[in-house]
Amino acid sequence: MKKFKRIFVIVTDSVGIGEMPDAEKFGDKGANTFVHTAEKCGGLHVPNMNAMGLGDLAPILGTSKVSHPHSYAMRMREASAGKDTMTGHWEMMGIYTTKPFITFTDHGFPQALIDELEEKTGHKVIGNKAASGTEILVELGEEQKRDNSLIVYTSADSVLQIAAHEETTGVPELYRCCEIAREICLRPEYYVGRVIARPFVGADKNSFKRTPNRHDLAVSPSGITTMDILKENGYMTSCIGKIGDIFNQVGVTKTQKTVSNIDGMNKTIEEAKNHDFEGLCYINLVEFDSEYGHRRNPIGYGKCLEEFDVKLGELLKVVKDDDLVMVTADHGNDPTHTGTDHTREKVPLLCYSKSFKNGRYLEERETFADIGATILENFGLKKTDNQIGKPIEELLKD
Repeated sequence: MKKFKRIFVIVTDSVGIGEMPDAEKFGDKGANTFVHTAEKCGGLHVPNMNAMGLGDLAPILGTSKVSHPHSYAMRMREASAGKDTMTGHWEMMGIYTTKPFITFTDHGFPQALIDELEEKTGHKVIGNKAASGTEILVELGEEQKRDNSLIVYTSADSVLQIAAHEETTGVPELYRCCEIAREICLRPEYYVGRVIARPFVGADKNSFKRTPNRHDLAVSPSGITTMDILKENGYMTSCIGKIGDIFNQVGVTKTQKTVSNIDGMNKTIEEAKNHDFEGLCYINLVEFDSEYGHRRNPIGYGKCLEEFDVKLGELLKVVKDDDLVMVTADHGNDPTHTGTDHTREKVPLLCYSKSFKNGRYLEERETFADIGATILENFGLKKTDNQIGKPIEELLKD
């Protein structure tokens, strides 16, 4: 018999909670997104996460150790070799990645890739660097519109993004160019996780804005995931935010795009209140990472955490007795660290159910994949030979 009818997994993108044992290999010794953000903010007001046991996990200024019988709190280590979005999310669903996706944050893409992209698309490439998607439009949007070129840029993730004006270049042509880039970037020497079309509109740099016609071309997961198994057995896999893109829509039953963390949480609350399903609701909230982590803005990061905590409280009020809410992260992005890259960190896992009576702090888990393994165990399903992870038994026995 299933203990939980619905499981909500909320990924607070990049909210790490302390360096991994091998962080020095990644240049991330000393990183701690949660702790350092709280310090810079003079403390965080996050009463809902605090009540779930956040204070057990690290000395986060503004939190305290409390009794939390309705929730279990623990940290998780990442087993896979990487600190990017796809590696982290895939591992939660059972995939062990031994070879990380290639990133091009420091120097942009190799000239050979750019030359081939120009030759095959017939467009000049400008940019070719790591950049904010809005800031690069201010810098290069007018040039792109004038010359019908392609703005190519990347980030700390393994991603090649192409921005072009909807009226000058046209959405179908931008998509065609992205298909060409996707084919090029499947080669082992590049092996980029995602190619993203980023169309924009506007008259000049003061009015350019991105449109909803974004289109992701991702690599599919390297093996069977927990989502695949749920879907094959008739369970819902409802994905909110960029989850569908991260998994290239594989194993996805339903997907909803979001424009902000608040929008993502509102859609999650709507699912909890008004939709009667059995299975998984998997949510990614990207603004911690995209707006504040990469931009090294700890004050903004802290405010974002406090805003999330308010919406989390709203969600916890409407979930049912047989629901499980799991709040976690996919990697770190310490906004006080050097550079603009993700940081190799452990992540928190806060697990709440109104049915729990013995909630407490649990020892650190060896892999993010314990989330997916717990979900499968709950629904009486078996993981495949390619999957890693062990069920968190305390959640299923309480």
